[in-house]
Amino acid sequence: MTAIKIGILAEGKVPIDRRVPLTPLQCVEVQEQFPGVKVVVQASPIRCFGDEQYREVGIAVEPSVADCPYVFGVKEVPIDQLIENKTYFFFSHTTKKQPYNQALLQTVLQRHITLVDYEHLTDGEGRRIIAFGRYAGLVGTYNALLTYGTRFGLFTLKPAHQCFDLEEIWQELAKVQLPPVKIVVTGAGRVGKGAVEILDAVHVRRVSPEEFLAQQFDVPVFTQLHSRHYYRRLDGKDWNDVYFYNNPADMASVFGPYANAADVLVAGAYWDPRAPRLFTLEDVANPAFRLKVIADITCDIEGSIPTTVQASTIEMPQYDFDPLTRTVQRPFSHERHVTVMAVDNLPCELPRDASRDFGRQLIDNVLPALLLDDPTGIIQRATIAQRGHLTPPYHYLKDYAFGTEM
Repeated sequence: MTAIKIGILAEGKVPIDRRVPLTPLQCVEVQEQFPGVKVVVQASPIRCFGDEQYREVGIAVEPSVADCPYVFGVKEVPIDQLIENKTYFFFSHTTKKQPYNQALLQTVLQRHITLVDYEHLTDGEGRRIIAFGRYAGLVGTYNALLTYGTRFGLFTLKPAHQCFDLEEIWQELAKVQLPPVKIVVTGAGRVGKGAVEILDAVHVRRVSPEEFLAQQFDVPVFTQLHSRHYYRRLDGKDWNDVYFYNNPADMASVFGPYANAADVLVAGAYWDPRAPRLFTLEDVANPAFRLKVIADITCDIEGSIPTTVQASTIEMPQYDFDPLTRTVQRPFSHERHVTVMAVDNLPCELPRDASRDFGRQLIDNVLPALLLDDPTGIIQRATIAQRGHLTPPYHYLKDYAFGTEM
């Protein structure tokens, strides 16, 4: 019997990404759990697990994975590296018609590639079954504390990307001593849960949204907001989650009281571009606006958080936003500025731990559907293109994919 080969790509996107879909030991587990499957790893000088670590456990490392029908990466594959007639799994960032990836989807179709997007792998109830969200929340909130400590001269933390792993992050957090700061967290999914892990680790007390707005505290506190806390229906009717998800344009933001009560915002909630922003640039210039540190984990440029006018980088994670001139300034350069942390690839700062967690989800939730049986259509729902054609759920991308829409 000929083995089914699964290829692990060398990440080619710039800036570099050191994460992997499967760690060395997870590759071994895949071969043991799915008889007849062979994992082949493409050689890479940047991967957080080196080539020799794969070889040591008996996993083949080759210059190319061109003979593997299934190819797994993490980030978008550079256009010139896409191999025709393959089935690729990666985060494509195309389904919102992102202009910067239009050529990527066009090339996928031209080369008769089948593209399965991790972001759209869901269970029967529409819940994502694989993501890096927890690590985005962990690192983003760690960076929020680092930024706050630096801005106000309270403490210094080692940058997350200089920590070997999550265990070192926990050790660094022992240095954190916070004054009675008020922190607001948006979102309660994987990102929000990761954020709360960090805040719990530094003993920030959780309070209800109502207490957060009405009371002052002599200890650091945070509150976690769901959409119902910072949006209201324009028609004045009672909140309904389903109505919100289906009609985000029919909402108004009521986030203002939180922006006027909090010192730090950790923004981790998914934002639909049809929904209103949480606040406006006019709000930021108002003397009542209290936020001085914003960690925008979502990093939607000019999206839900209007002070996120550009992404920052792992090496330079902060910039200041001047509310009067509406310009980007040096970080920590003036007390009237809002300091923004908007790194768009936060899990890359803890690549080993993030990769282990991702690989676990891949083995448990995705590979059985791909290699054994998929009665609920997990793979099909996430298949954007199949052998060079858009699948029915993604026909709305036709104009974008064929170059008539930018």
